[in-house]
Amino acid sequence: MKILGNEIKPGMIIEHNNDLWMVLKTQYVKPGKGGAFNQVELKSVKKGTKLNERFRSSDSIEKAVLDEKKFNFLYEDQQKCYFMDQTNFEQIEVDKSILGEKNKLMKENMEVTIQFYEDQVLSVDLPSHVELKIDVTDAAIKGQTVSSSYKPAILENGIKITVPPFINSGDKIILDTRTLEYIKKVK
Repeated sequence: MKILGNEIKPGMIIEHNNDLWMVLKTQYVKPGKGGAFNQVELKSVKKGTKLNERFRSSDSIEKAVLDEKKFNFLYEDQQKCYFMDQTNFEQIEVDKSILGEKNKLMKENMEVTIQFYEDQVLSVDLPSHVELKIDVTDAAIKGQTVSSSYKPAILENGIKITVPPFINSGDKIILDTRTLEYIKKVK
């Protein structure tokens, strides 16, 4: 499927230079002289290399057509995570390298969306929010302003994030899985 250079967004997978590339960042630039362009940071899906590329608004880029399927997370071992198809109960395994830091956010029976390109797993999308417990965090310092200061915290799964001063060890919070940022406290 063809798209224009200014339609490229983070998270997309495009075909460029005979390879599949995941779009990491985009920045639309309109210089004083010359035409506008989209500065795009790409990462090769197969090789893992990065590339910065400029696409003009008039450039035509091939967006990769991906198959998406819903799966439930079952369990993990040292190298792989195992998922079950919700319709036919077929199990698949995915290398942890594809998941990266996301595998620490998964819980048993969590529903995920797996994207395939020609029967090869490209990415695993988690729900946008997950509920996790704060394992360790510093005590709030009296007189600290609430709006601008955050303090470090370690979640039950070992991920380090920053939280507002009113969050204590043992509290449950909602975390954004895309940015790994605190959203709100669960009551």
